[in-house]
Formats: sequence, C-alpha cells, structure tokens
Amino acid sequence: MLIGRQCSVAYVGVIMGQVVEVNDADFDMITSGNEWVLVDFWAPWCGPCKMIAPVLSEIATERDITIAKVNTDINTLTPGKYGVRGIPNLLLFHNGKVVEQMTGAMPKPAMDDWLNRHMS
Repeated sequence: MLIGRQCSVAYVGVIMGQVVEVNDADFDMITSGNEWVLVDFWAPWCGPCKMIAPVLSEIATERDITIAKVNTDINTLTPGKYGVRGIPNLLLFHNGKVVEQMTGAMPKPAMDDWLNRHMS
C-alpha cells in the first residue's frame, strides 16, 4: 500500500501528457504502467533542474509521454538503483525498460532531438 500516495494507483496508464511527482514507493509502478515515461531526477536547490522544468512541462503537453519527477533529496533509493550521480538526470523508459539516460540540462530543441531518436 502506498501510504500518502494512494492517488498514484488510479493514474497508472492514464497520466500520459502530464508531469507527476514520483517517490521511491511508486516509481516502478509508474515507469512500468505507462508506455513512455521520462524520469527527471532533480532537487529544489539545483539551478539546471529549474531551467529544464518548463521544457519538460511543455514536452508533456506535446507528446504521449509521462514526465515523472523524482526529488533526489527526499527519495534516495531510486537514484542509487539507477546510478544517478549528477542532476538533472533524465531516464527514458519504454514499457518499463530504460532505453536512454542523460545527465545535464539542454535546450528544448536538443531534448526534442534526443527524444525523437528513441520515440520515432
């Protein structure tokens, strides 16, 4: 049972095109319950993380993808599991499997190109 996050269960499979906060407890459910998921490992103090946040929100409205944001200050297990050493760190999942990982900020055109290489 996901205490304090029970609403996540209702959104699995229907959160495409949205930005959602994800924690260690519901990470696997979100990444495996949606076709395309872009995970953003971030922290509130991270300047580059703040820079890409609006880009990720825009991408969520333009594509059939779920943007899952994991605050690394609060959720430490999942970043460790995926070898996250720097933020922002983006993991692209397709049907529950990681297809690409990238560290650092980039402008929207570059992010679109990166996504197009995998989602086309």
